[in-house]
Amino acid sequence: MIPVISPQRLRPLGAKPPVTRGFLLMRTNVYVDGFNLYYGALKGTPYKWLNLEELCKLLLPNEDIHRIRYFTALVSGRPSDPQAPQRQQIYLRALATLPRVTVHLGSFMAKTKQRPLVNGNGYVWVHDTEEKGSDVNIASYLLHDGHRKDYEQAVVISNDSDLRLPIDLTVNDLGIPVGLLNPHKKVAHDLQNIATFYKPIRKGVLGASQFAPNLTDLNGAFAKPPSW
Repeated sequence: MIPVISPQRLRPLGAKPPVTRGFLLMRTNVYVDGFNLYYGALKGTPYKWLNLEELCKLLLPNEDIHRIRYFTALVSGRPSDPQAPQRQQIYLRALATLPRVTVHLGSFMAKTKQRPLVNGNGYVWVHDTEEKGSDVNIASYLLHDGHRKDYEQAVVISNDSDLRLPIDLTVNDLGIPVGLLNPHKKVAHDLQNIATFYKPIRKGVLGASQFAPNLTDLNGAFAKPPSW
């Protein structure tokens, strides 16, 4: 079962915003490019069991986190890693315990292709995977939520340059600030130049944003995948 949930216990629109140290906090929506985050900051690390609410609290301590939209696709198993779909399902189950997080699914395409060898001596068959839809879904929700005034500020977790236009439209046409949290070491100059603010995501904050190893939901207890 795919845990696509509705946010709960969120501040209603029009309600008085919370105050910290005399400052009004901005109602902030966060848009997470799941594959971009994974390949930029999580793959090959011990930080895959990532609590997105905690990550946002640490990276955006002076904001009122209203909603976190997580965009991904269901992966397929490979001969070298047949358990990947099971680990993903466990992680999505963990995200479903977070009241501010909703999951939005694109599609994942896996196929074999012929690719030329670098030395030009023939071709080789390779496994090729492609995630489709997340960038379009992020752009659509960013603009849709902005038009319906669901947030006072948006934050995008990605370094995908395809998101440049929707961020630019949100900032310059809607007049709403959009920050960028970059999970990659490489600076995303196209996005940095139009974002209201820009921060890299460091390993320290990832390590401090982990779920507890054992969690419980309405279906019972479950645990972090052993290989993570």
